Formats: sequence, structure tokens, C-alpha cells
Amino acid sequence: MRLSFAGQPAANTVNFAPAPSETPRTLPARVWTAWRDNLAAERDRWLPWGVATFAGGAAFYFALPDEPGWTMVWVVVLVAVAALAIARMTHVVFICFVCALVAGAGLGFAAAKWRTERVAAPIITRDTGALRIEGRNENVLVLDAARARIELSPSKIGRETENLPRRVRITLRGEKSVAAVAPGVSISQLAMLRPPPEPAQPGGYDFARWAYYSGIGGVGFGLGAPQIIGEIPTRSWTEDFAAWIEQLRLSMSTRIRAGLPGPEGAIAAALIAGDRAAISEEDNEAYRDSGLFHVLSISGLHMALAGLGAFWIVRALLALWPAIALTQPIKKWASIAALFAATFYLFISGAGAPAVRSYIMLTAMLLAVLADRPALNMRAVAISALLILAVEPEGAIEPSFQMSFAAIIGLIALAEWQRSLPKIDLGDAPRLFRVARWVRRYFTGLVLTSMIAGLATAPFAIYHFDRAPGYSLLANLLATPVVGLVIMPSACFTVAAMPFGLEYWPLQMMGWGVRAMTDIAHYVASLPGAVRLLPAWSSAVLALIVFGGLWLGLWQRRWRWLGLAPIAAGLLLSFAPARPDILIARDAGGIAVRGADGRFMLVGKVDDYTAEQWLLRDGDERPAEEARVEGNCDEYGCVVKYGYGRTIALAQKVGALQDDCKRADVLISAVPLRRPCLGPQRVVDRFEILDGGAIALWLGDGTTRSLSVAETRGRRPWVTKAAIND
Repeated sequence: MRLSFAGQPAANTVNFAPAPSETPRTLPARVWTAWRDNLAAERDRWLPWGVATFAGGAAFYFALPDEPGWTMVWVVVLVAVAALAIARMTHVVFICFVCALVAGAGLGFAAAKWRTERVAAPIITRDTGALRIEGRNENVLVLDAARARIELSPSKIGRETENLPRRVRITLRGEKSVAAVAPGVSISQLAMLRPPPEPAQPGGYDFARWAYYSGIGGVGFGLGAPQIIGEIPTRSWTEDFAAWIEQLRLSMSTRIRAGLPGPEGAIAAALIAGDRAAISEEDNEAYRDSGLFHVLSISGLHMALAGLGAFWIVRALLALWPAIALTQPIKKWASIAALFAATFYLFISGAGAPAVRSYIMLTAMLLAVLADRPALNMRAVAISALLILAVEPEGAIEPSFQMSFAAIIGLIALAEWQRSLPKIDLGDAPRLFRVARWVRRYFTGLVLTSMIAGLATAPFAIYHFDRAPGYSLLANLLATPVVGLVIMPSACFTVAAMPFGLEYWPLQMMGWGVRAMTDIAHYVASLPGAVRLLPAWSSAVLALIVFGGLWLGLWQRRWRWLGLAPIAAGLLLSFAPARPDILIARDAGGIAVRGADGRFMLVGKVDDYTAEQWLLRDGDERPAEEARVEGNCDEYGCVVKYGYGRTIALAQKVGALQDDCKRADVLISAVPLRRPCLGPQRVVDRFEILDGGAIALWLGDGTTRSLSVAETRGRRPWVTKAAIND
């Protein structure tokens, strides 16, 4: 079937061009006509919109409270297939477009379900004591000289040899332990395991979901040094290759830190080998608050500089020989060289999700060059996103996927707008004028790209990390030239010189660039208002902003500016967050109560991680220790006043229940209630907390609303059975 947009339609042709008719007189008719004409004129953007709904269907799957059955999935697939069939048969533009979106959403939903079933593996359901674990070490992440994190593929846990997790993640302590492990060897390790932790509060980050799709069925810490059993036969050549790559990465990181000691070596290892474990928390915080944290994660910038740098070097060298340059397709040869360089960089960087996504997009660009097609366009981005989501649909809800594609969509939309501007013919302008114009265009492009990328990724940074860097534009303007002109070229020379043992001087040059970039990060992070914590956004806020951003970025005609309306609606909705009045820890040991100043008071035994997460999600910049209060506490529990005069009691022992039942408006009991407690407006006892996990309470006039972690997580495969209230 062919598509025709103008002229006389041929046989078996769908003509999307509206037939000539009189100008509609009524407003609804004019709106409908404009809508139809715009859709027909921008048919080349239907594929990106279909991929966007594919991601939306996957995101909807993860938002469901209960795991859908296969009957529901097959119904969705049949609806998607029917929508595709209707899209091929209909001549109505609007119906064809809507059917394409429905098909994309349905297929995304089905892909997410299929992925969930495919990666299913046993998960540890409760804390264990000390157990002897035997298995193959798949990965080693050295945190410092005395700490390392390994991922073990167990063949035996205690006495069990069947129904074992695919992998367990164990933290080792001690220099002897760190020095003893290497990828690809079989070890025996005494360790204590627990299920992947649940969120610290309703709506918080769900590490267990990430662990499920990463194949990690338990986490824990080692007791003593591991015992090396020796090499064990692998099931395939891919495991041997993966072990060799991990050993190569570990060796490269060690040599980089040896040749460039200190913080510069740790950051250089992150940029070359993807090993960020040794970066200090102080530097991490400076990069995060300045808006430069994306530089530490190998993604689009690094992959582009590595691949396109090789492209430029090879093409420039080939151009030195006129006999080759004038007779051979040196641009295509350079593309092949860039593809090999990017592939090698992908492997040594650890092949993390952002790096894989960037590699796929770069590969699509290079293949377009080989096929004599435009290298950078929205269709290539859509195909890249579809390939990634078809294999890993969970990427649709991960911040790295969202931020990387938001940035590239915004930058391509900017490039398309710039290409639409009229070209200026300089004619016989003086050379100095040409140089000045090039410099102006370079810095203008740097400002615009930094601004667009920052605006595109800001909503996701706020939604996932509750922070908004105030001077990210300034930081990126200062740091990007250093990264592009000094750090990444030095990194390429370092990798090329390593096989010959000549990496010292390139490393020193890279270290100079890293020091300059780190100084920029610390300077910008120290400015007043450099970072602002914001209360957690709801999913509705992000959905509105994302829809508006896609409308702005994917369409090309003037109707794209309608996307500002949902963005404005989302921003307005973000100013009214439904923040809870009380948070109860998942171990019932402590609570957070909103005080008269509107900020949380931490009462009882709230662990540091939980306290930090509570304050962060509430947009509170105070350190946890500053938010802790003693209240009226003794060995039996604590009693505090809520901001509006209500009494909140935290009972830690049975002896406190009688008095607390009489005087408290809200009673949280860390011990089971054996008798009715009728005085308080709301009672939460140990059984409710154990069943539901951490709980949030909203207090109203005579009413109380609650929400538990178990309610927000639902009954899903990554939720361990011990956490489900049967």
C-alpha cells in the first residue's frame, strides 16, 4: 500500500491530503480541519509518537496495583493488532493516527509483561542468618581499598541447591577480601542475606523492582574473606567473554588510579571504565548539585566523543591522501572505524543502560551515514528507543532512559529549528569576520544546547531525585569545553597507550582536565541557591509535563506550541503537593511528625538512610541530625505534639499503651495491641506495619487517611511474599 499526499491518488493508495472544500465557517469545524491538516502534513512524526505510546503502555503496566494475567494481555494484543489493521484500511487521518497510538500502547504493555515473565527468578523472602554461599563471581565493584561489592551467581546457599536466586549482591569488607575476588572465579563466602529492600515510604524508590529486572534476588554482607574454589566451567562462550571484559575493566581501573592517584584518578576511572565506586561523596555531591553529574555517567556525551572523535580522526587522516580521498568513500570508512571504536568503549565502560542506549543511537547515526541518509533525525531516535524498550521495557520508568531521550529529543528539535532558518551567504567576507562568526556560532550553540538539555531533563531530575540545580547552565557552559577538548581526547589516548604501558602522560593531561572540571563543579555548587530541594512530585505532574514536552519536541508546525498548556498545568499542580503529616518507619522504630513550621520532626529510632529519604522527598534540606528531636521520650516510648495541637504517641513497650490510649489523638504502637484502644482517632499497631511496610498518614478534621508501601507496590512479582498481606 502506498501513501499519497498530493495529486491524483494511484490505485491501492491512501490519500491523507484533504479534498478541496470551502473554508469551514464554524469554530469546531475550523479546529477539526486544522487538526486533520496538521496530522496529514506531519505523518513522518507518527512513528515517534507510536514509540512514545509504546513507552506509555509499558509505564502503565508498571503502575498497575496487581499483576495482570495472560488473558488480559492477549486481549490487549488483539486490540493492538486490530488497531493496526484498521489503520491500514481507513482513509480517515485522525482514525489512522489514533489506531497507531493504540497499537503502540498495547504492544508496549505486552512487551513489559513478557519481559517480567522472562526474567522471573526466585527471590529471598526473609532475612537469613550466616550461611555459606558458593557460586561464580559475575562482577566486582571496588568501592575503596577495604570495601568491594560482588554479584555472585550461587550454586549453593546453605544446604539448598535448587530454587536459588539468579544472582545475589554481597558487600565485602577488609583489604584481604577485596584483593581475593576477581570476575569469573568460583568462591565460597560466609554471608548474611536479606530480600532486596522495599521503599522507605509510599511512593519512594523501589530498589526491589530494579533488582528483579537485574536478576538480583538477595542482598547482604560478607563475614570474613572469601575462599577461592577455583575456575569452574562456563555454560557458554558469552560467560567467558563477559568475565574477560570484567577482568579487563578491573585492570584498567587499577592502572588508572595507580597512574593518577587521588580524586582525579577515581573520576578518570569512571569516565573510561565506568567505575564510579571510588569517587568521594563530597565530589559526588558537588557534581550533583552543580548539574554536572551526567558527566560521571557514561552516556551520550561520552559515546559521541569517543565514536565521532574516531570518525573525525580517521576521516582527517584519509583526507591527507588525495588518491584515496577523491576516489573512495572515506566518510563511510570513517563511520565503520567509529562503530568499532564505540563498540570497544561500550564494552570497557561496563555496558550500563545509559551507555547501551547511547551506543544504539550512535549506531543508528553511523548506519544512516553508510546508507547515505541524514545521520541525525527524530526517526533514528524513535527506532533506537523502540529497540531498547522492546528488550527492556522497564527502561520507560527509569530516570536514565527518560533523561537521555528527553535531552536528545530536545536537541534534535533545536537542530531542526536551526536548519529551518535562512542561510546567510558571507560571500567574500574577510577571514577575521568568518572566524568571529564561527566563534559566535560555537558559543551560541553551546548555550542553546546546554539550556535545552537542562530544561528537558529537569522534570525527571525533580521527580526522581527531588532536586533542581539552579546553575546547571553555567556549570555546563564552563565544563563542556574542558570535557570535549581535554578530558575525552586524553581518555582516548590513554586507552590507546595502555597496551604499550605508555598511559602515564595522557593520564596526566586527563587529570588536569578532571581537576578543572571538579573545581568548576565545587565552585558552582557553592554558589547561593545552587540547588533547591523540592517536595516529591506526583506521577500526574510528570505525565502532564512529559506529554507537553513531547508535543513541543515531536511536532514541527505551529501547533506544537499547544504543548505549553499541559506543561503549565503540570507546573501548577506541582505547587500543591499532598505531603503526609506523619510517616511511620517500616520497622516501627521511629516516626516523622510535621511540626508547626511545616517541617518534619524525627522521633524515635529512625535509621539514617530512612531519615535522609524522608527529608529529601519532603524537600527539606536539613541534615538528619538537625531534624531529630527528643520529644517527651522515655524507655516506654515518645509523645509529641503535631503542628495543629494534636498528640502523637509512639509506644515502644506494652506498659505505655494504657496511658497512650487515653491521651493520644494518634497512636503508633511498635508492639501488638491485645486489647481495644478506643481513644485515639487513629491507631497503627505492629501487625499493620509489618503487613504494609512504611505508612504515611494524613490528618484531617476528625478523619485520617493512610497509605502503606504495600498498597503502592501492589501484588507484583518483585514484591516478596513475606511483604504481601495474604
